[in-house]
Amino acid sequence: MNYNEIVEVYEKIEATSSRIKMTNLLVGLFTKTPKELIDKVVYLTQGKIYPDYYGIELGIAEKMAIKAMSIAYGVGTKDIERLLGKLGDLGLVAQELASRKKQMSLFYKPLTVQRVYEIFDKIAKATGEGSQDLKIRLLSGLLADAKPKEAKYIIRTVTGNMRLGIADMTILDALAIAFLKTKKYRDVVERAYNLSNDLGDVARTLAYEGLEGIKKYKIKPGKPIRMMLAQRMENVREILLKVGGKAACEWKYDGERVQIHKINDEIILYSRRAENITEQYPDVCELAKTSIKAEEAVVEGEIVAYNPETLELLPFQELMHRRRKYGIEEAMKKYPVITFLFDALYVDGEDLTQKPFIERRRKLEEIVSKNDKFTFSNMIISDNPEEIEKFFYEALENGCEGLMIKALDGVYQAGARGWLWIKLKKSYESKIIEPIDVVVVGAFFGKGRRAKTYGALLAAVYNKEKDIFETICKVGSGFTDKDLEKLPEIFDKYRIKKRHARVVSELEADVWFTPSVVIEIIGDELTLSPVHTCAYGVIREGVGIAVRFPRFTGRWRFDKAPEDATTTKEIIEMYKAQLKRIEESSS
Repeated sequence: MNYNEIVEVYEKIEATSSRIKMTNLLVGLFTKTPKELIDKVVYLTQGKIYPDYYGIELGIAEKMAIKAMSIAYGVGTKDIERLLGKLGDLGLVAQELASRKKQMSLFYKPLTVQRVYEIFDKIAKATGEGSQDLKIRLLSGLLADAKPKEAKYIIRTVTGNMRLGIADMTILDALAIAFLKTKKYRDVVERAYNLSNDLGDVARTLAYEGLEGIKKYKIKPGKPIRMMLAQRMENVREILLKVGGKAACEWKYDGERVQIHKINDEIILYSRRAENITEQYPDVCELAKTSIKAEEAVVEGEIVAYNPETLELLPFQELMHRRRKYGIEEAMKKYPVITFLFDALYVDGEDLTQKPFIERRRKLEEIVSKNDKFTFSNMIISDNPEEIEKFFYEALENGCEGLMIKALDGVYQAGARGWLWIKLKKSYESKIIEPIDVVVVGAFFGKGRRAKTYGALLAAVYNKEKDIFETICKVGSGFTDKDLEKLPEIFDKYRIKKRHARVVSELEADVWFTPSVVIEIIGDELTLSPVHTCAYGVIREGVGIAVRFPRFTGRWRFDKAPEDATTTKEIIEMYKAQLKRIEESSS
C-alpha cells in the first residue's frame, strides 16, 4: 500500500469539519487497507506509531525537522525559518519545498506505508550518542523521496502536529462500520478498546477475526485497561439511593491512581492516563512482585506519600517529587509511599470486570498478602447515612479527599464515568489563608529519626466562654531537625501524668502537657472532624472543626499565654466566612 493513498484521505479529512464525512472517509481507508497493515494505518492516523502507553515517541523537535528539510531540499535553515514565519505550519513548508524540487532522486522509490512506518520506528528508537544525527539522516532520506503532500504529513507526524481533528471515538465508529458493516456492534468494539487502550490491536482483531473475535476480546496483562471514573454528589442519602441503598464506602486517598500489571515476575505500573510510570516507583514494584500471590494479575490502587516518622499521609503535591527521570533512589528515600489497593480486574486468566464490585474486592484480598506499605483501602459497607458521614470526616481527618461510594453489585465500567461509583465531595471545607496560634496540650512518640523525640504534637485552641482548650489537629510537619531535638527539653517541665482538666480531647495522647506553650501553624483547609473537639456540634451535630495538613510555621509564640491563642469563636467565624467565599467563587 502506497503512503500516498492514506495521505489523499488525510487531505480530504482536513478539508471537512463534518464528523460523519470524517467517519465515511476513514471507513473507505480501512476497508482498502491490507490486513497486515491495518494496525499501522490506524496508528499513523492517530499521529503516532505505537499506543501511548508504550512510551515511545518520534521525538523530532522543530529545529531537527528543519535541519532534515535543509538536507533533503538543499535549502538553508534560515530560509526555511522565514518560510515557516510566513506559512505558520512546518508541514506546509515541507510541502512547498518538495513542490519546488525539479526532479526526483535517481534512486527514487515510491513511499509505501510499510517503509514510512519502519523509518518512523527507527527514528523513535534511536537513542544514545549520535542519535540526533541518525534521526536527521533518516528523516531527510524519507523527505527526499516524498511527494509534496506526503512531505507535509511526514513532517506533521514526526513533530506531533497532525491537525486532522480525529478523535479515538471516530476511529472506533469507522472500524465498526468497515469490518462489521454496521454500527450495531459499536459498543462491543469500544469495550475491546477500553480493555486495551490500543486502537491498532482492536483494528487487527477486527480485520483477522471479525465479530466473533472482537466479542471474545480479553484483557491482556501489559495493556492498560482504561480506568473507570466516578460521578460526584454531595448528599449521602441521595448517593445511597443511586447505588441501591447499601454501598461499599472507601477512603478517597490524595495520591496517584495506579493500575498494577503482574506478568510472572514482571511488574508494570500505569497512571490514570495510561502512562507507564514503572520507573518512578521501584519500591512499589518490588512490593507488588512479592505481595500479589498470582501468576498474572491486574489490580488498581492509589499510591500515597507519607511521613514515616509521624505516619501521616501527605498531599498529592508531595508525591509529585517522585515524577522524575533521574535521582529515583534518592527520591524513594526522601518521599516514601504507601499503596492502597481497591480493585482487582484480572487474575490468572479470569476477566473480573463484569463481576460485582464486592466479588472483585474479595478476590483482591485473596490474592494480596498485605503489609504496612502495600495494603487495602480503608472501607466499610453501610446503609446508614450517619455512619457514612462519620467515616467521611474520618477520611478528611486522615488526609484523604473524601469517600468513594460504590454499588456492591456494580461491574467495572472501563473507560466510563457512571453512577456505580460516586465521589462524596468535601461539602464543608474552607481554605485557611492566615496562620493561627495553637496551644500544645499533648504529644505522640516518634518513629524512625524521631524515635528519641516526639513525632507529632496535639494542638488546641482556646474556648473563652467555657475556659477550656479544645483540640484542633495533630501537627508533625514543618519542624526542623533542631526543633525536633529540642522538643523533649522544651516540654519536659509541662509534662503531666494525665490529660489536663481544662483540655477536652477525644484522642489519647502518649504524653500530656499543662496547656502552656503556644506555636503558630498554617494548614491547607478547615474541615469537619469526628475526632477533634474544637466547636464540637456547632457547625454540625457530632463533629468539630480541624485543620487539614497542619504545618508548624517555625514561630514559637513564647510571648503569648495559652489564653492568648486563637479562640474557638475565631475558628468558627473563619470557617463560616471562608466557606461563604468558596461558595461565592464557585457560583
